[in-house]
Amino acid sequence: MAQMKYYYELTVSSSPHAHQEHTTRTLMRDVLIALVPALVFAVYNFGWRALTVTAVSVAACYGFEKLWNILMKKHDKSYDLSACVTGVLLAFVCPVTVAYWQIILGAAFAILLVKMLFGGLGRNVVNPALAGRAFMMSWPVAMSTWIIPGFKNGAAVVNPVDIVTAATPLANMHQGLMPDAHWTELFVGTVGGCIGETSAIALLFGLAYLLYRKVIKITIPGSYIATVAVLTLLFPMGNNNFEWMLCHVFGGGLMLGAIFMATDYVTSPLTFHGQIVYGIGCGILTVVIRYFGGYNEGVSYAILIMNTCVVLLDRIGRPVRFGAPEVKKEGVK
Repeated sequence: MAQMKYYYELTVSSSPHAHQEHTTRTLMRDVLIALVPALVFAVYNFGWRALTVTAVSVAACYGFEKLWNILMKKHDKSYDLSACVTGVLLAFVCPVTVAYWQIILGAAFAILLVKMLFGGLGRNVVNPALAGRAFMMSWPVAMSTWIIPGFKNGAAVVNPVDIVTAATPLANMHQGLMPDAHWTELFVGTVGGCIGETSAIALLFGLAYLLYRKVIKITIPGSYIATVAVLTLLFPMGNNNFEWMLCHVFGGGLMLGAIFMATDYVTSPLTFHGQIVYGIGCGILTVVIRYFGGYNEGVSYAILIMNTCVVLLDRIGRPVRFGAPEVKKEGVK
């Protein structure tokens, strides 16, 4: 019987040789799809201006990245959709009444200074969208003007002049008071707040999609949200421990931050134990800032602080290389 010969066309390259279906573009595309439910609800909650603010933010982030690559004569990778994700997330952590020029300046800071100046995607130290939001706090009045959702005052918000301002649930809880809204309203999202953070259920739909697509794991968002839940349940400031905890979990930007910000591949740990510590750290800092800080919300700053610790956290639970000899410390037999 004649021996059969098989020929394979091989491409010789350096390791690693593992192949996956995911690319940067497909990952970012899945993140954008996961953000659609929150965007749809934002338009329902705040009117069409939620969509226009998001579109301006996306266009600005995409444009600034292309401009940087042209000026620096670098290979243009804006097709990977990472700038679009940054644009959507930046808009989601801003009030719907924010001025267009302010969101454009925030996009410039996020893309040019935080992302591209450090070498582009994969080299930024902190999350660009959250850093852009922190920069935009230079206009505290604009970044803390909250409106009653359009369906409550009878009209969707189109013109920022025709608005009715109101305190957010976190503003009340920051003073040790239970919010005016019930926790079920926070879960659904029929309250005031930033564009993309009000509806916990819409964000949970996004989480389910990302888990199904295996874009993220539950480790970071699970440990983050669980830490906030445990601390607020054990140390409540309201008159009902369970409702106080639910309002903290579903209110503010916790869901948005835990699902879409803290899980950023570049600025989060790679090891399992590092991710657990990272999520717990984010949760502790969030509660501390909410309870004792001068600002109602602590999610953005908690994640930014923990971003700077990722290099150290990656040392926790780091696996030993296969076949590498065990290194013994001096003085240990």
